[in-house]
Amino acid sequence: MAQLAPWIRGRLDRAGVFLSALCLVHCMLTLVLVAGLGFGAHYLLDPAIHRWGLLAATVVAGVAIGAGAFRHRRALPFVVAMTGLSFMGGALAVGHGAEEALMTMIGVVLVAAGHVLNLRHA
Repeated sequence: MAQLAPWIRGRLDRAGVFLSALCLVHCMLTLVLVAGLGFGAHYLLDPAIHRWGLLAATVVAGVAIGAGAFRHRRALPFVVAMTGLSFMGGALAVGHGAEEALMTMIGVVLVAAGHVLNLRHA
């Protein structure tokens, strides 16, 4: 089991980076499509997407980075990722618009950075 845990954690960290990148693309694409072309707002700006995304990010980061923090005893990946999750959670509170997009993008970049730091310390 000891050999399986780092493998699972590494996979979760990589999945976290991928999900963060996907979220960043979603944010930027939504801004372009809605602001530039004026369509897709109903689907792309649905608050449920953001709530489910935050839930997924919290679970993946909690398991992968939490396990990594116990294993390598370094707080930096955990602190960086939790700061990112805080930005993402705060974005849900400000409503749709540029503030939400900016806070979400900052958050996902920080969460991805936390996963990368966790992978480097593994």
